[in-house]
Amino acid sequence: MTPNAASTSSAGPSRRSFLASTAVATAAVAGGMPLLAACGGSDGGSREGTTSGKDARKLLPAYVASDVVTPDIPSRNGSAVGFTAKLDLAGLKTSVPEKLGKGGEVTVMSPFWGSPPKDGNAYYKAMNDLIGVDVVWQNQDGNTYDQKLGAVLASSDVPDVVVVPGWNMTGKIPSAVIGKFADLGPYLSGDAVKDYPNLAAIPTDAWQRSIFGGELRGLPMPSSYVTGIVPLYRQDIFEKEGYEVPRSCDEFMALAKDATNARAKRWACLDMKWTAFNAFGVLSGEEKSLGWNQVDGKLLYRIETDEYLEALEWTRKLFAAGVVHPDAELGKSNATDPGPKFAAGEFLIYNQDSSQWWSRTAEQANQNPEFKIWGMDVFGHDGGDPTLWAKNPAGIFAFVNKKASKAVIRDVLAVANVTAAPYGTKEYMLTNYGVEGTHYAVKDGVPAKTDQGNIDVMNAYVMIASPAATIAHPDFPEVAKGQVEWQQRMGAFTRKSAFYGMQITEPSRWTNLSNDFEQLEDDIIRGRKKIGDMQQAVSDWRSKGGDRLRDWYRKILDENGPAAG
Repeated sequence: MTPNAASTSSAGPSRRSFLASTAVATAAVAGGMPLLAACGGSDGGSREGTTSGKDARKLLPAYVASDVVTPDIPSRNGSAVGFTAKLDLAGLKTSVPEKLGKGGEVTVMSPFWGSPPKDGNAYYKAMNDLIGVDVVWQNQDGNTYDQKLGAVLASSDVPDVVVVPGWNMTGKIPSAVIGKFADLGPYLSGDAVKDYPNLAAIPTDAWQRSIFGGELRGLPMPSSYVTGIVPLYRQDIFEKEGYEVPRSCDEFMALAKDATNARAKRWACLDMKWTAFNAFGVLSGEEKSLGWNQVDGKLLYRIETDEYLEALEWTRKLFAAGVVHPDAELGKSNATDPGPKFAAGEFLIYNQDSSQWWSRTAEQANQNPEFKIWGMDVFGHDGGDPTLWAKNPAGIFAFVNKKASKAVIRDVLAVANVTAAPYGTKEYMLTNYGVEGTHYAVKDGVPAKTDQGNIDVMNAYVMIASPAATIAHPDFPEVAKGQVEWQQRMGAFTRKSAFYGMQITEPSRWTNLSNDFEQLEDDIIRGRKKIGDMQQAVSDWRSKGGDRLRDWYRKILDENGPAAG
């Protein structure tokens, strides 16, 4: 967790590195997605397709909403819940009244960004004592996790629990998930989940995503399905200069030209490609299955649509007009931290995950009190309402070794039941902040991480399971309110594409078919390639397997029907 915050996670600019940077922010959403039916077949030993309909209903845990804590802002239109009142540390609720762990040891392999804390630190000890389980961490570098993951899953030495981010579900990993990990259905399906109330409060669509190979195998980190990519802007400079927040692509271009003064080292924005995709209604690029949808009865992939080309062309025009910061011209905007130059006013707008709304505010609160970052609503390219596409409701999963004993599985679920505790509980506070006095201090009713807290209380236990999507910033409640309300407004324009919520395993022969498109996009918008190059690449994609992959997805759609919404 970021210090002093609970926040959301999402895909965005340079999907993989970006997801990693925000992976440990807790997120989820209540919602009723349809249940989808099985599509069979095999490829390299894996079960291809998805599981839904009656087959899924037999597997899914019963949903029992938590009533332990009432949020200040309830979920609406797929948003997270929000908390804006001061955190009553003396009145924290208890969501796990007695230890469910039986004192066993559980080994967990998980991606970790930063320097892992020492074993036996005060945070790990307190968590393990609360749960009644001795969790032993095998943290691995999140930036190279796919390599370690592949090696471990190919061996016979698999830890009790392995965390697998969605962006690592490539190549042979889906087959390994099905072959190596346990069916949790006997412990969680239907009313069985009621033994673990915090897991029962995880929304059904997040559990739907946890079905792999026809069995409930994953413990999810849920997410709001509303896009997490926000056009963030310097509200203080906008107010000082009298700029209006744009409501169309033309208005954005006019503002960008007006705001740019290269001699004064000020440009309008960074690379706005992901906002362009949203403004033009381009299908999601977060996950391959979300990029497919029916258009006039025909199943199309996102790269085949007119909207996709139009979004690239508009973004190219921004670069050609000289309104984009030189760092982005050179392709540095996603590789380096944009914070310092944003704070210096070198550019006024950039698109990134909504978590930076809070983190930039916190960074500048003391040194630059006039600084104010805010999120502008996504606009339709022509000035009308935007068409936004839902992202999947869970993206990171913890799996239990198929060889684990029943006692180990029960201990793992005891851990997950604590880490999935809602905001405002003692369990959430310990999971996300650590031990008061050691890992955080309280000032004016606001908990703040200590130096030791920033070392010990990092992305560990939250990776095993998380509560429904929650946004809470005790230090900046106005930001939490802004984030939730932004999600609610954007959620009103959010649609679910044909395969929303399905956990789909593609045949491995087509796994790498669209890998080169992101680089080509970036070359086109910077003027190094032309739109015609993209059209040729799409034609090649079709002939190299795209049309056959379309037929494969069509079969799933015919057997299951599309997601509703």
